[in-house]
Formats: sequence, C-alpha cells, structure tokens
Amino acid sequence: MKNIFYWSPCLSKIGTLKSTINSAISLSRYGKNKFNVKILNTCGEWDEYKSEFKKYDVEVIDLFKINYFNFLPKTGFIKSRFSYLIIFIFSFFPLLRILNKKNPEYLIVHLLTSLPLFLLYIFRFKTRFILRISGMPKLNFFRNFLWKICERKIEKITCPTIDLIKQLQKNKIFKEEKLFFLPDPVININNFINQINLSKKDNKKHPRKYFIAVGRLTKQKNFKYLINEFHNFAKKNNDYDLLIFGEGEQKKNLTNQIINKSLNQRIFLMGYSKNIYYYMKNASAFILSSLWEEPGHVMIEAALCNLFVISSDCENGPKEFLQNGNAGLLFKNNKKNELQNKLEEFINLGKNINLKKINAKNNCKDYTIFRHYLYFKRII
Repeated sequence: MKNIFYWSPCLSKIGTLKSTINSAISLSRYGKNKFNVKILNTCGEWDEYKSEFKKYDVEVIDLFKINYFNFLPKTGFIKSRFSYLIIFIFSFFPLLRILNKKNPEYLIVHLLTSLPLFLLYIFRFKTRFILRISGMPKLNFFRNFLWKICERKIEKITCPTIDLIKQLQKNKIFKEEKLFFLPDPVININNFINQINLSKKDNKKHPRKYFIAVGRLTKQKNFKYLINEFHNFAKKNNDYDLLIFGEGEQKKNLTNQIINKSLNQRIFLMGYSKNIYYYMKNASAFILSSLWEEPGHVMIEAALCNLFVISSDCENGPKEFLQNGNAGLLFKNNKKNELQNKLEEFINLGKNINLKKINAKNNCKDYTIFRHYLYFKRII
C-alpha cells in the first residue's frame, strides 16, 4: 500500500478545507487496498474533523501535542499571514522529522506550500511531492522564485481547472508533462442526501421568491457589487428578494450599504449556515459575483440542487463549469449593469432555463469524490 500524506493547514472554512477532507476520504474509501491516507495536523486545525476522518480510516497525525489553533488570528490578510508564519516556524522541524521517519510515498501539498517546498529544496527525500495549485495564484516574486527552484524536484502539479493549467503553461514555470487536471471533490453523495433530508426539518421557508448567494463576506466574493446590481434590478422588479449567506470582515460595511439603499426588506444577510441546501432547493437562482474562483464549490452544489446559476466570468473556473453560458448565465466580471441585465434576462428565459439547469447538473459528475479518486489514480 502507498502511504499518502496531506499537508493543508486551513485557518478558516474555505473551499480548500472541504477539498482536502473529501480528497483524503476519496482515496481512503475507494482505494482501500492501494492507499494508506494520513492528514498532518499542524496546530489543531483538523481536531474537529477527527471523528469524520476516523469513519473512513484516515489517520490524523499531530505535529504538536499542544493545540494552538484557537489562538491564531484567522481573518484579514496581514493577520492570516502572521498565523501562517507562526505555523511555518513551529512546523519546520516536526514536518522534517515526519518526512524522514515515515517516508510516505507521496506528500500532497495544498496550503502554506512554502514550508514543504522549502524543505524539498534543501533536503533529499524519498517522498514524492505533489503540489496542488488552486484559485488564481498571484505570481509574486517569492512564489515565482520558489516554484522555479523547486520545479525539478516536484513530482506533479494538479489543478482544478483546465484554464489554470493553460495559465501555468503560458508562464513556463513548470514542464507541461507535470501539469494535471484534477477537479475538486466537492460532492460526497451520501453526505449530500443526508443534509438534504435534514434541511427539510431545520429551516423556515422564506415568504417570497428569492435569489441566493453564498460565501465569506470578503473582497473576493464581491457582494458590494452584487448589492448595487440587485438595487438597480429591484427598482423595476418587486417580485424577488436576495438572501446572502456567510460571515466575514465586510459584514458591517455590507449591512450599512443595504440600509443606505433602503433594501432592508429586500436583501437579507443570513449569516453562516452549516446546511444551505434547503434554501438552494427553494431559490429561483444562485448568483456568484466573485472576482475569482476555483471554480466555485457552492456553485457546483447549487447546480446539484437543480438550481439555475448566474455567475461572473471571473478566473479560473465558473465559465468553464457553465460551458461559456450553455449551462447557466455569465456576466462580465464586476462591470456596471451586467448582472442587472442578466437577472432581467433570467426572468424572461422561459423553457431555456431547464436545458441550462440540466447541462449544469450533468457537469457536477466530475466533482464527486469517486470521480476524484479515478482522476487521482490515473495521475500517479
């Protein structure tokens, strides 16, 4: 059996957290006689998921006996970078010892890639490193330099979208034969069915028709633009409300924006929800207004719920998932009146709505944990 270790220090409940969990579960569940899967727990970030990992025989290896995860700042660019610096320093020697002592066949590197890549550059390991690149990576000087000096030693690089692979090919940092398409394992069908059933009991029905948006209240999700566009749409259309689910540092600003535009009875900040599927099943359409995505986990879940998707054409994946508009509606990223026009187009689509919904739902099959396993098995 091949020992496969995951390195992915997640500070907050971002898409990478779910991807890491489902990826580890996927390899352990469908590759029982092939893979022995372990998660490296740097500071206690995986403690609350230990029982879930245990169900699928995924071992969690603690690098420290002391859990300091709760003491690390989680929000804000500077604060989160400070936390990653702390993890880098504290984990340097423990990670080095683990790699030398355990000698796993593969180390899959997700977040805070600088530490394992730095160790890879300095030391020789029998372990083969697989670098996971997601989202829209900024090629700053440090990242560009680190990738270039480590490229020869990195075994493979996996990407969640074809578009990202093309961008990396264009930058000519990695050899093309090392780049592989590996969709995120967004969908665990058993969990999805269980949550759908639970959602029927736990939530209250919204009294009016509504659009839904889901994500952290951060600059990336671009909810300020969404509120402005919905404000213009609402002037002519009184039939729809907007429900936004999520928490984040922009909550106060977005609340003030809604109040200033007198939209208190039309736009609702619903906070964080563990189970969003009830609202998805009853919404008119899902709106993704992001400045960038990878391709957008919540968008895929919305499509699985048979919900129509309206998305920005941002990098690196919504337009790929939506087949350039054949599986939903796309609007130009962050451009005035673009989303407003698409909302008006949506309410006049007629029978084309069902065709686009079917196409989007068919595209979800690439994002199941079983399909992820098949892709991964071919890659290694």
